[in-house]
Amino acid sequence: MTADLNCPYTVAKLFALEGKSALVSGGSSGLGLIMAKGLLQNGVRVIIASRKQKKCDQALEELEQYGECYAVIADVTNQDDRQALVRETANRFGGLSILINNAGANWGAKLEEYPDAGFAKVIDTNLNAVFSLTRDIVPLLEQAATPEDPARIINIGSMDGIHVPIVQRVPTFAYSASKAALHHLTKSLAIDLASKHITVNAVAPGFFESRMTDYVFEHFRQDIEDDCPLHRVGEPEEIVGIVAYLASRAGAYTNGTVIPVDGGTSISKGSRPWMD
Repeated sequence: MTADLNCPYTVAKLFALEGKSALVSGGSSGLGLIMAKGLLQNGVRVIIASRKQKKCDQALEELEQYGECYAVIADVTNQDDRQALVRETANRFGGLSILINNAGANWGAKLEEYPDAGFAKVIDTNLNAVFSLTRDIVPLLEQAATPEDPARIINIGSMDGIHVPIVQRVPTFAYSASKAALHHLTKSLAIDLASKHITVNAVAPGFFESRMTDYVFEHFRQDIEDDCPLHRVGEPEEIVGIVAYLASRAGAYTNGTVIPVDGGTSISKGSRPWMD
């Protein structure tokens, strides 16, 4: 029996992204690059933003084979850079269908050694810049939004904003605090922006391979897998899948949620022999 492609319940209809536009901050590496690639492969026009020219150039060279993609050098913690990013997005796309706030920073140190500057940098990148960029780009999201097909904001939080991470052995006070605050900001923005036909949700990834996880994977990969009920780390398609859901018709009525994509790590005590 052949599926009826005109039926609204087919996967092809529910998860169609063709013709949408997206801005992915921190899109030159790690999860940002994976999400940008996944969107492009499903017909979305994409702008990636990152602080470094070389990384943007390398990412763009890889991404352009999949679709219409542009790269903008921008530090989202800098007001002038954010304004330039918004202008470039407007020039390229007019309205914006999807904003993915992915740019992030981390800092690990013992409490007595944790510097004020490090704490401030992480909060500024992971929380303050998300708020500011979202505020500034709302007019572009409104242009693309309709009651039937809202514009989407997808904030990349973390399972570490749900539980207290211990597997890497070094405390990450600012990172966990910033991601917990981002999860709550997501809910506040979801209520405020709903009347503009913009949904706001957060994804809380567990461990995926990226620059941020290189060190802990090298030293503690077995512990990470033991700590996860599925006994493995995440695969790229598993982060693309949740983003595709939130950005598509399937996710149009999902608003104000925080969705863990961590194999159950954030709700499990796991196997932690190093704590014995």
